[in-house]
Parts: sequence; C-alpha cells; structure tokens
Amino acid sequence: MTDAIRESELPAEPGALRKRKILIVEDEFVNREILIAMLVSEYEMIPAESGAEAEKILSRQCAELSLVLLDLNLPDRHGLDILRGMKADPCTAKIPVIILTSDKEAEVECLNLGAIDFIPKPYPIQKVVQARVRRTIELSEDRDLIRNTERDHLTGLYTQEYFYRYAAQYDTFNPDVPTDALVLDINRFQMVNERFGKQYADGVLARIGQAIAAALGAGGGIACRRSADVFLVYCPHLTDWRAFLDGIVDAACGADRGRIRIRLGVCSETDKSLEMQTRFDRAKYAADTVRGSFKDCIAFYDKTLHEKEVFDERLLDGFRAAIDGKQFKVYFQPKYDIRPEKPVLCGAEALVRWIHPELGFISPGVFIPLFENNGLIGTLDRYVWREAVRQVGEWKKQYGRCVPVSVNVSRIDMLEPDLVDTLKELVKGCGLEYGDLHLEITESAYTEDAKQIVSTVNSMRDTGFVIEMDDFGSGYSSLNMISTLPIDVLKLDMMIIRNAFRENGNVKILKVIFEIAETLEVPMIAEGVETEEQMKALRDMGCEMVQGYYFAPPLPAEGFEKHIGDWLSETKPHA
Repeated sequence: MTDAIRESELPAEPGALRKRKILIVEDEFVNREILIAMLVSEYEMIPAESGAEAEKILSRQCAELSLVLLDLNLPDRHGLDILRGMKADPCTAKIPVIILTSDKEAEVECLNLGAIDFIPKPYPIQKVVQARVRRTIELSEDRDLIRNTERDHLTGLYTQEYFYRYAAQYDTFNPDVPTDALVLDINRFQMVNERFGKQYADGVLARIGQAIAAALGAGGGIACRRSADVFLVYCPHLTDWRAFLDGIVDAACGADRGRIRIRLGVCSETDKSLEMQTRFDRAKYAADTVRGSFKDCIAFYDKTLHEKEVFDERLLDGFRAAIDGKQFKVYFQPKYDIRPEKPVLCGAEALVRWIHPELGFISPGVFIPLFENNGLIGTLDRYVWREAVRQVGEWKKQYGRCVPVSVNVSRIDMLEPDLVDTLKELVKGCGLEYGDLHLEITESAYTEDAKQIVSTVNSMRDTGFVIEMDDFGSGYSSLNMISTLPIDVLKLDMMIIRNAFRENGNVKILKVIFEIAETLEVPMIAEGVETEEQMKALRDMGCEMVQGYYFAPPLPAEGFEKHIGDWLSETKPHA
C-alpha cells in the first residue's frame, strides 16, 4: 500500500472537511497507482484489485462512496458484471461509475447499463482526469439533492415548487394537448388527524398519493401534494372525472370510505396563457364551493364561477375602505316576549348590512361566508359590536331604559385571547351592564374545538354576559351535550319554523323541542315568525320569545328608534 493511501486513512484534523471517497477497481498495479497519485490530494482513494474485493467494499461502504472508477478487464470477472450488479442493488445503484477502458466498442453497452463517463487508457493528463472526476461527482450530488427535495417524502409525489416547473415543461413539449388542472382536497382532514391520530392520517395521505400516481400511470400527467391535505394534478384532458375520483377514493380509502371524503375541483381544458398557479387557484376555488357538502363532491370552474370570483375579489379589496367609511350598517330586529297577552319588547338582534357606494345593497349571504373563509370576519364582528353597543347606550340615555342587544360571536372570535376584555371595555364604555349584551354562538361552533369554546363561553358567562345558542336544531349536538353546555337561551333556527308551518308541515317537532327546552329550564327564542297564527301557536307550545316579520323586519337604527318610541307610547299608562 502506498504512503498516499496510508495518509488518507489518518484521522482528519479537528474542523477539517472530510474527503469524498472513491473506489478504484483496477488490477494492474501501475495503472492503479497512477490514478491514485492524480486524485489523492482531493479524494480519499480506496483500492480494489479484483471484482470480489470490490463487491466486499461496496457492501460495507456503499453509503460513503462518491464514485467508482471501474476497469472492465479484471482477473476474476468482467467489469460489466460488476456494473450490472451495482445498478441492480438499490444500495449501490445511485453511485456514479466511470469506466476505465481502451475498448471503444464497450462504451455504448456501458452507457446503457448506467455508466456516467469514461477515462481512456492510457490515461490523459492529470487535469483532464481530475476534471472528469470532479464534474461526475458534482452532477451526481446535484441529482441526489434534486431527488431528495423534489419529492414529498410521505406520498412520493412532487413538491409544489418542482410540480409547477415540470407542469410548465409539459406545456412546452405538448403545446397542443388539452390539459386539466385538478385539485383534490380532503374534507375536515384536521378532524381525522385529531380523532384517529397522526399515524393513521399519514397513512391516508400516503395511500391517496399512491392512488393518484397509479391513476396517472397509463394516461400521463403529474401530481404533487401542495399542503397537508391538498393534492394537485396536471394531466391530459379527462372526460370522466367521477370515475377518476371514485378510483382514487376506492384505492386510497377502502373500508374507511365513510370517514374520508375527497372533493375535486376541476379547471378543464385550461387556458395555457394563464400562469400555472392561477390555473390551480381556479381549481381550488371550484373545490371550495362544495366544501362540507355531502351531496356534491366535484365542482368545475366555469364562466359563472369566474364572474363570482372576480366579484368576490372586488368585495375583499373593498373591505378595509368599507370599514373605514362605515359602509356596513347595523340593523336591529326586535325580539318580543309573547307570554303576556300583549307582547312586550324585550330586546333586539344586531344584523349587519353592506351598502356599497357603487354596488348598492350586498346580501349578508354573499359577504359573510366570504369574510369567514378569508379571515376577515373577526374584524367585521368587532365593528358590529362597537356600533351596536354604542347605539344601545344612546337609546338607554334617551329613553331611560335599555333594550338588550344580541350580537354574533363567530368561532374565530372565540379563539382570540383578549375577547372577554374587549367585550367588557365596549360595554362599560357605553354605560351598559354586562347583561345588556347577549352573545350569539352557533350550535355548530360548540362541536368544533369544544374544550376551547366551552372554556371561553364560561369566562364570558361568569363575567355576566348572556349566552344564546344560535341556529339551534340546524346542527348535530346531542341532548347530553346540550344539557352540559354553558347556555342561557336557545334560539330556534328559522328553517325549522318555516318547515313546521308550511303546507303539510308538521308542528309536532316544535312541541318536542319546546319540551326539551322546558326540561333543561332554558328559555327559547323562535326566529322567522311571520304571522299572528304562528305567534299564537308558538305561545301555546311554551315559547317565550319570538322575532320575525310579524313584529318587524330588521330596521336601521333610526327605524328601530322609532319602533321603540311607538312601543313606549302604546304601553304608557293613560292619564
């Protein structure tokens, strides 16, 4: 063994960079020593004089080797056999190989078997050999780096960054092929994670990735995992999206199909003049239109959806100006206690309306879900609270009595750590008592982040705020859950009222609900009451309070102020 080799085996100085290792498989002593002398200043050289010795070194040190220099004519076997064995073994397949040969005819076969380059015999000058070795190692390491970063380790699909690059390349080489941009999104995947654990959830994601890859295998296309539970697919135009989605769900979910629901957004035959990300944003926008739906799981981005997206963007862009310019108006719908023969005004619900300077009246059914999905609902809620409490405070000064007001508190609001302090400051700043502000929390909010929600509600209730469960009957809460939640008032969902009193409707369900409220000793408010007949029927069933068009629609502040004045005039004792 040469002195150079012995030096390479000495421990590196502290802080020194470890040299990359090269296995040189060469039986001729002179040729082997020449190559070692050329390369030892930059690399740690490991010699092998036969195929058998090379295979032993490969088996022990494959993970440490950066390159193999392989002679074809060995005493115990042909170098091509060594090369075949390396490429067949996953442990050694990625190690780059440079062939040492003077046989020009062997080059094609060596390349076909996976060799990267050749160093001819007799060897060229040292700079040429060093350059070939250095470039081969650099290319191999760059390839490994790309391989490790371009794939999502859990699913085996591309990562988002590489996916967009490869999708653009696909267009470059297939400009005339119609393509679809697809987004697959798992409904409520966070709950799957919480209920069944991360290991189970990761298994679901891995199977979905495998199923997508298998589905694309025959027809072509590429896929990636964009985020925790969102997958992107770019592929030649499909004609049966239902079969595509069902195939993935069947393969990935199997017996768990009931637990896992995947929705599909389709941007069909995409406009290739658009940025790649824009195409998938459109597919995602389509997928979000069927979020939570148990009936529809596939949605398409079309002209109508495009117009809606443009309109939504206009609303989002104008949100801050609308807040600053007080374009949002707080309306008040009166609540009446119907237990006395002559109903008594007992409160109001604050409702928000948007009067846009250019678009006119915008329905809350349009902008509230939009703001909920884009994280703006908390800002809007606080605006409504301020305006409602300020107005009620002014009426208290004017009339000498307070009309308690109910405001909506969204699930997002409930996660704010300063919520209770914010509400306390608003109430005290307007001269009201905590009990003058009723906080409406939807039934569905109690079923999500239950511990956090209940803890926050308890804090608000302990402070003195009145808690109303809104939309009661529209969610999935159990009777046991209702009996243990911190609730002061149940507010019956208006659709239950409408369905009960429509033609061929059944009011028996109302009687059952009121019996439950009586058992729980919790008063009930019925929304959407439109006729005297409905009001009297609800009174007979035990309903305490109602609101609806029978008494008044939602009124702007000046209209509700007149309503208060008229009611006080009617109830004022005559001299």
